[in-house]
Amino acid sequence: MEYKCITRLDEIAAYLEGAKLIAFDFETSPTEKYRQDERAALDAHKAQITGMSFSVAEGSAVYVPLTHKVGKNAENPDVILQYLKKTLFENTQVTKVAHNLAFEAMFLYAQGIVLQAPCYDTIAAAQLTLKSKWEFRGLSDSGLKLLATSLFGAEMPDFQTVTSGRHFDELDPQEQETIRYACADSDYTLRLYHRFNGWFDRFLPSHRYIAEKIEAPTAVYCGIMKYNGIPMDKATMLKKQAKAEEQLSRMKTEIDAITGGIHIGANASTSAFKQYLYKDLGLPVLKTTEKYQEAADDQALIMLRDWCQENKPELVRLFDLIQEYRKWGKLKSTYIDGYLQHINTATGRIHPDLMPLGTETGRFAARNPNLQNCPRKDNDPVGVRSFIVAPEGKVILSLDFSQIELRVGAFYCRDEKMLKTYRTGGDIHAQTTSVIYNIPFAEAVDKNAKGYKERRTIAKNCNFGVFYGLFANGLQRTLQFKAGLHTTKEECETIINNLKAGYPGLAKWQNETKTSAANTCYTETWLGRRRYLISMLSEDWGKRSFAQRCALNTPIQGTAADILKLVCGRVIAGLPERPWLKPLLQIHDELIFEMPNDKVDEAVRFIKSCMEAKPFPEFDVPIVAEAAVGDSFGNLKELEV
Repeated sequence: MEYKCITRLDEIAAYLEGAKLIAFDFETSPTEKYRQDERAALDAHKAQITGMSFSVAEGSAVYVPLTHKVGKNAENPDVILQYLKKTLFENTQVTKVAHNLAFEAMFLYAQGIVLQAPCYDTIAAAQLTLKSKWEFRGLSDSGLKLLATSLFGAEMPDFQTVTSGRHFDELDPQEQETIRYACADSDYTLRLYHRFNGWFDRFLPSHRYIAEKIEAPTAVYCGIMKYNGIPMDKATMLKKQAKAEEQLSRMKTEIDAITGGIHIGANASTSAFKQYLYKDLGLPVLKTTEKYQEAADDQALIMLRDWCQENKPELVRLFDLIQEYRKWGKLKSTYIDGYLQHINTATGRIHPDLMPLGTETGRFAARNPNLQNCPRKDNDPVGVRSFIVAPEGKVILSLDFSQIELRVGAFYCRDEKMLKTYRTGGDIHAQTTSVIYNIPFAEAVDKNAKGYKERRTIAKNCNFGVFYGLFANGLQRTLQFKAGLHTTKEECETIINNLKAGYPGLAKWQNETKTSAANTCYTETWLGRRRYLISMLSEDWGKRSFAQRCALNTPIQGTAADILKLVCGRVIAGLPERPWLKPLLQIHDELIFEMPNDKVDEAVRFIKSCMEAKPFPEFDVPIVAEAAVGDSFGNLKELEV
C-alpha cells in the first residue's frame, strides 16, 4: 500500500492533479465544548474535520491532517479547504466518491461547500447490489469495514482499536497506524466504486444509473437537511406537554369510573383491558390478531363501538374515551416527549436521520425521530406541526407534488380518460366520481349535488387504492375506518368494477404487470429500480396476494420516489448561488425549506422549476407542485403562482 501523510498544498495538488475520479473520507473529532458528548464526533455542529484522506488509484492514498492536537498538521488549512472546494468538491468535471456521502456532505456544508455532481455514494451502491439471489443488501450489510473484509479480504482495524478510547485528533497523524487507518477508508471506497460498477454493468445496468444520478445527489441533499435541522419552539412544546398530561389524567379518571379502575396502561391495550371487554362485559369478538386472539386495536374498538351503538348504547362513551385516550397518548409520547428528547443542545433544532434507501420502493425513511409521520392538522388537537417555527425574519416554505402517484399511475396505465384529465388540468376525483357512479361529469363536480361529499370521498379512496390492487374488503375497511362511511361489500365490489370498466387501461395494465412479475419474480420502477418478489410463486394465497400488490405498488410509488430524488439533485445544483435557501425536511411528496422573508418569490420559482421539470423523456403527464408559506409548519398558507 502506498499510504502517506502530506501537509503542504503543493503535495495535495500534485497527488490530485489530472485525476477525474477521486475517493475521499473525513476523520472528525468533537470541539472542546463537546468532548464528553458520546456521539459529538458525528455532529457537524459539535465537531470539526480532523483530517481528510484521498485516493486516486487502488492501493494509493494520502492523509491530510488539519486539526490534530499532536504531531504536525497541514499548513494553512483554510487555504487548503478553499483549494479543494474549487478543484474537487464543487468541480463538475471530477467524480467524487465517498462511503456514506451524506456524512461528508454535511461537514462540507458546515464549511460553506455544497458538494456537486458527479458524485457517488458507495453505501448507496452497496444497497443496490444483491447479497443473495433474491435479496439486496440492507444498511446493516453495507458498512465499509464489513464490505472491505467480505469483498477484498482486507484486514481493517476498527475505530476503537486504533483510537484506544481517544478522539481521533489525539492521535499523531505522522504515526503509521493513524495513516493506515485514515488512508484505507478512501482506498477501499475507491475499490468499492469499481467493484460495484462492474457488478452493475454485468448484472443490473439500471442500478448504476440510479446509484450515480439519483441516490448520490440525494445523499448530499440528506446531509444538508441533517445539518440545517428543524427549528423547534421548545417553550410551546412544554406547554402542550402539560396540557396533554392534564387531558390524559382527566380521561383516565372518567375511564376508571366506567371500568372500576381496570389497568389499561399507556395505550389501553393491556391483557386486563381485553379481559374486561371480552370476559367481564361479554362483548363479541369481531376481530382477532394473527395468533387468533381477541384484538383490541383501533379497528377492533371501532367495530365494537358500532356494535354497542345498536346493542349496548351505554358503552359507547367508553369506546369514545378510549379512542381519545389513545390519540392523546400517542401525541404525547411520540410527538411531544419523543421530539423533546431529540432537540440538539448546540442548535435547539432536531436533526433527524434521513435514509433515502429506507424502503423497498425507494421512498425515504426517517428516524431519531421519524419526522415523516408528523400528523396533519385535521387529526391533531395538539398542533404538532406548529412546533416547527421559523426563526425571526425567516419563513417556512413547503412545495408539495400534487397527486404525483396518481399522475404516475396514469402514465403507466395509458388510460385515455386519466391522461386527458391531467393534460387539461381537470379534476381526477370528479372524473372518478363520474366513472364509478355513471353520472355526468358536470354533476360530479357540482358541490350542491345530492351525495356530493360522500361520493367524492369514495372516489378519492378508490383513486389512492385501486392502482395497488384494492379488493372490495379492503375498500370497505378503508371507507369505514378512515372516512367513517358504511358501505356493504357488494357496494364496494360494484364501485371497483365500475372503476375498472370506466378506466379500461387500468385493468389492462394491472393484469400485464402481475403477469410479468409472476414470470420474472420482480417488479421495477420506470428507471429500473428493481424489487424482487419471490412470493409471486408461493402457494400461500396471502403471500402471493401481497406480492401481487407489491408488483403494482412499486412501479408507481417507486417511480414517484425516483422523481422526487431527481428534484433533490436539481436543487443541489442551484444551492451554491442561493446560500440563503435551507433545505430542512422531506415528507413523502413534499420538500420543506427555510429562507428569509424577502426570498420567497425567488425560491418558489426556482424550486417549482426543479419539481415540475420532465423527469425522463418518456414522461408525458404534467407535473404540478403546490407552494405554501408561513411562520410555522402548522400555519402555512397556499400561494397562487
